[in-house]
Amino acid sequence: MGVGVNHNRWWGEGEIKFYLDGDGKFATIVGTGTEDYFGSFNWEVDGQYVDYSTPFLGMHQVIRPNGTYSAQHRHAMYRWHIMDPIRFDQDLRVTIQALGWRSEGRYLPGQHDMSSVAFWYQTLPTAPFPPLPNRDAMEID
Repeated sequence: MGVGVNHNRWWGEGEIKFYLDGDGKFATIVGTGTEDYFGSFNWEVDGQYVDYSTPFLGMHQVIRPNGTYSAQHRHAMYRWHIMDPIRFDQDLRVTIQALGWRSEGRYLPGQHDMSSVAFWYQTLPTAPFPPLPNRDAMEID
């Protein structure tokens, strides 16, 4: 997942939710925050963001204008569900909040630039997937 944080404060509190096989309002799996999902124990050392890598999760790129929370920063993270697969039969929807902290312990809803990619194992044969949209259809005005 890539995150471009568009404010100058902590940003990693957003819950990740996995909606499986027809879940409605409530998700089957709910995480406690972006930092926990991607391994928060390594994100900061002496007030500085650090890169880290493990076999199953990590933050392999940090663009930090001054290294701290006091400047807009960009992060690239990964999480492989090898040891803890997310199993579903028909449908899967994954959401993550853009949520951080502001002063006095108040939540700060973010308006970050976020991107992600997901891979899964597919049992074949399967019904044909719909065609991917062309680049003009994917353009954001």
